[in-house]
Amino acid sequence: MNKIIAIVGMCGSGKSVASEYLENNLQYKKVYFGGVTMKKLQEEGLEVNPENEKMMREKLRQDLGMGAYAKVLLSKIKELSINNNVVLDGLYSWDELVILNNEFKMTTIAVVADKKLRYERLEKRVVRPFSKSDAIKRDVSEIENIAKAGPIAYADYYIFNNGTINDF
Repeated sequence: MNKIIAIVGMCGSGKSVASEYLENNLQYKKVYFGGVTMKKLQEEGLEVNPENEKMMREKLRQDLGMGAYAKVLLSKIKELSINNNVVLDGLYSWDELVILNNEFKMTTIAVVADKKLRYERLEKRVVRPFSKSDAIKRDVSEIENIAKAGPIAYADYYIFNNGTINDF
């Protein structure tokens, strides 16, 4: 069986950078959980912004349960993992972790960075930047409404990302 690595962490911690490294340097196939949100926003004709993203994440979980993203992406992950190593970028909820751990033998890596640094990174981000106040709202919402802390706390490994991109 091929490797499946789930990258977890708070917004701005460096999940996508870690996932892109595995994808570009080690030929992992990437499954981007946030892509489900973006696709649903596009289907609904809604603008991509923090408010709409939050609304859609919560709507999907209301409609499909807290494991919504794992349920939506399960067949894609199964298909890709037949012939490839797979990196899961942005697994969020505890239920998603449980669903995927029941299906696959996978490793979870939490990317962790100081809150102040994450907020600075998010403000400078070229694609989908967040103001500090938007980032704080997102953090609180993700912890309270989608059980994001569980997969981070229960990760197999931790990468601390408080330095430069080269350090990371």
